[in-house]
Amino acid sequence: MWADIESGVDFLNYSEVSETVCELVADDDMLPMSLGIYGTWGVGKSSILRLVSRQLEADPRNLVIPFDAWLYQDFDEAKSALMTVIAKNLYDATPETLKEKASAIYRRVNKIKALGLAVDIGAMAVGIPTFGLVSKALGSAGDLLSGTGDQEDVDALKAGVKDATERGDGLLQEREKRNAPEEIAAFRKELGELLGGMDRRLVVFVDNLDRCLPGNAIATLEAMRLFLFLPRTAFVVAADEDMIRLSVEKHFSNPGDRHVTDYLDKLIQIPVRVPKLGLQEVRAYLAMLAVTKEVSIAEADREALRSFLISKLRKSWSQEPHFTMAEIARMLALPDDSPLMRSLETMDRIAPLLAHSVRINGNPRIVKRMLNVIRMRSSVARRREMPLGESYIAKLALFERCMGEEAILGLGAMINSASEGKPVVFAELEAVEGEIPVDQLPEAWRAQSEFAANWLRLDPKFAGMDLRPLVYLSRETLPLRSVAARLTPSAAKAVDALLKTATMGSPASRDAIAGLAPEETGDVMDELVAAMGRNLDWSRARSDFRGAVLLAKSSRAAHDKLARFVGSIPKPPPWMVALMKDTTPPASGRR
Repeated sequence: MWADIESGVDFLNYSEVSETVCELVADDDMLPMSLGIYGTWGVGKSSILRLVSRQLEADPRNLVIPFDAWLYQDFDEAKSALMTVIAKNLYDATPETLKEKASAIYRRVNKIKALGLAVDIGAMAVGIPTFGLVSKALGSAGDLLSGTGDQEDVDALKAGVKDATERGDGLLQEREKRNAPEEIAAFRKELGELLGGMDRRLVVFVDNLDRCLPGNAIATLEAMRLFLFLPRTAFVVAADEDMIRLSVEKHFSNPGDRHVTDYLDKLIQIPVRVPKLGLQEVRAYLAMLAVTKEVSIAEADREALRSFLISKLRKSWSQEPHFTMAEIARMLALPDDSPLMRSLETMDRIAPLLAHSVRINGNPRIVKRMLNVIRMRSSVARRREMPLGESYIAKLALFERCMGEEAILGLGAMINSASEGKPVVFAELEAVEGEIPVDQLPEAWRAQSEFAANWLRLDPKFAGMDLRPLVYLSRETLPLRSVAARLTPSAAKAVDALLKTATMGSPASRDAIAGLAPEETGDVMDELVAAMGRNLDWSRARSDFRGAVLLAKSSRAAHDKLARFVGSIPKPPPWMVALMKDTTPPASGRR
């Protein structure tokens, strides 16, 4: 199994991105700088940050400070949290001759935090006009930051901020052409002097920003510029660009399209997008993941292979031939029949579908999770002495990941109802030479016809094989799909009760249904269908199906979902047909 966390070892040629970032940060003429590493969930943004950090820390002039925005979301106001983390790390890294300066900055941050003024000072620094009360407030803020303020200054500052907020129409107003307020200048001046005295660059990594609530994400971005955008500083932000833009839209009241589009662009000077993985990157990634789990391979040999693959990826633009599994086998002296060699061959066969399927799209985290499912099922198969090779398990797992639920349920039903678990559809379709006509595919597969056709051509072939062990293994190890995040407590309780319906007259099941709101019945039926789909043994009447029938009697939406499920079963048993005869729901709504 492989840990689902960021890696500090480059398997994907991400070092090209990290080297570019490091070159920019190391150029003093480019500082101060804000740089964004953009990419969707799971593409490796945090891994790139780790690579950049390791390279930068090799230069003693760089003081690298990590800040996980998500970690502080529920514990502190975002601006205060960022200031505190930086002040604390600066103090720890400051030589004794400058400790007093560092202590003064740390005390000032704590005072701002204690007075609850981080948000207030930040609000006035972004260009809100200085009307009446705000002019007085700016003077009070200066007193507070210099350590001479009192409660009257606190009250004046808060009154000024309230007035500015009412007049200023939010933080998306155009900036006035004036200097930063005195209170911000004081903080920046001291911090700049400390960095100059230390002769160091301050490099702050902001990660997981796209996991934060909109208010926290925006506040963290503002803190970067308002408080800490100084000479000798660089901010490197890893985030999903679209998620941050969505935060802007949700956080501000009715912003125009231009503001939503431009907000992040104005805060991040240099965008660096994580490159999408192609087929060769996926092949190299799969190979390295397999090799890292083989304890018999020496660390030096693993590193030599990694360097070889990275060099191949860097030349993938040229006409130089791509690497082969045979080359890897020679480098590692692998016998042809070794488990690792078989694993490498399996991974190489599924690599094209992992790279090109729209539901995986070469995403490293999804790829790793797929491999964990395959490895877990293979382990169970070995312990139970099931006649299944890893390549068969991988092929079915790939189908489950890339096809819709109806297709998955239908495949399981098709296998269980076929003679000896050998559906004739595989013998027919796998024998087709050239393109497989869409109308020959099972109906539930046609929405993903391109994937289905490529999947059918993938070795190993399923024709003539008893596939029931695969279905059983899938049922035993596939995590249950859950919509618990959108189920109310009453709906979740109803699911539990209906799955255990012993008789059609069960009082507990009927009470659970009675407690549902009309709009909840569809979600509850989705959960029941998902649960039933993972146990396709219909040889006898079952509690979960009884519960589904009771729910179908109460709601048209639930009835239609159950009918579609039953329709996906090739030969419903007599007891199921009998129960379905009495499921006519009301014309609309619920009984």
